[in-house]
Amino acid sequence: MEGGHKHAQRKRKSMDDCSISICSPHHDLRKFHVYSYASHFRKKLAISKLASSYMITFYSVVAIICIPIAGYLSDRYGRKRVILPALAITAVGGLVSALAASFMDNPYTFILIGRILQGIGASGAMPVVLPLVGDLFHRKDEATRTLGIVETANTAGKVVSPILGAGLTAIIWYLPFYSIPLFSLISALFIYFFIESVAEPGEEIAFKTYWQNIRTAWQTHGSWLYTIFLIGAMMMFILFGFLFYLSNVLEDSYDFTGVKKGFLLAIPLFALSIASYVSGHFVQGELRKMQWVTLIGIIITACAVSVSTLFEHYVYVMSVFLLAGIGIGMILPCLDGRISESIEAKIRGAIMAIYSSMRFIGVALGPPVVALLMKKNIIWMAGLFTVIAVIAIFLALQNKKINES
Repeated sequence: MEGGHKHAQRKRKSMDDCSISICSPHHDLRKFHVYSYASHFRKKLAISKLASSYMITFYSVVAIICIPIAGYLSDRYGRKRVILPALAITAVGGLVSALAASFMDNPYTFILIGRILQGIGASGAMPVVLPLVGDLFHRKDEATRTLGIVETANTAGKVVSPILGAGLTAIIWYLPFYSIPLFSLISALFIYFFIESVAEPGEEIAFKTYWQNIRTAWQTHGSWLYTIFLIGAMMMFILFGFLFYLSNVLEDSYDFTGVKKGFLLAIPLFALSIASYVSGHFVQGELRKMQWVTLIGIIITACAVSVSTLFEHYVYVMSVFLLAGIGIGMILPCLDGRISESIEAKIRGAIMAIYSSMRFIGVALGPPVVALLMKKNIIWMAGLFTVIAVIAIFLALQNKKINES
């Protein structure tokens, strides 16, 4: 009887892993569809690189604003009740962009409106999935392992989307927008049928009390939380800035287009995905391991970006980004796990929301900053990335020192 119960628990947790993982890559498919055909999109609408970067920036800025609200709502009313409406809003946003591109002569403005709706939807998806893992898995090793799987699935969206986006674009340039409602529906079905409504609050907490709880948590944990937030933002800035640069340079300088370009973009992102999976399994909820893996990952990233402009051949550029991807992939599950395992459930959604907002700030700033730097000497981009990575190293060392003391 006991064996059957344990088997049922394992089966339940496996289904939880699967369902959460289905929702995670959907989040990155929305972002990376844009990267995979950014140059093609720019040429179709006759817009500048900076204007094409707004496709990701508008999406991210709206998400930054809405994520803390989604975190509060998920803590008060439950994760599932926030994720499902968020996916519905995402689907509507994708449809708005798709219809505008299909039937309007100048669809750019309405495509951006669709991207804004998708950003609102994004605020209630991936950022709420992270605290959901902490709700579902109470053992540290299980939670960290699953967060590693979530980041791996999240990155799998990065790997698949350049290929998928390029393939769909080759058929009709705006077809990727139509895929967003489809992926939203698939994610919603998995969440609805296979994720139990766990950690639903027994009583509704007034916002004033809730805010006080957050302030108390910050007073207790703020000395190390701010380092985690800043490192997350910095790594996303480097990742998305580098991706924007790579997507444009592969097409403009090396004439790689379509599916071939998609496969090239997928190679370093696949390395990032594997690194996330291995990192999540290796650290097993151990604080010391998380600190060392984070530090080593940042050092690897810093070394990669510092030499990114030494040679111009695309194989060299791809190799550098592959190395940076491995470094960033090592870091992400450690940052997620550190917050998920240290913050109590009743405010975990809010703290994770602030962390996700910080990551989205990096996502939002990376592409337009790189687009501006690409107009000048590209060495400025490498210099900026290197300075940011070095600052992240000092933050990781400070975090390590705080926890040891």
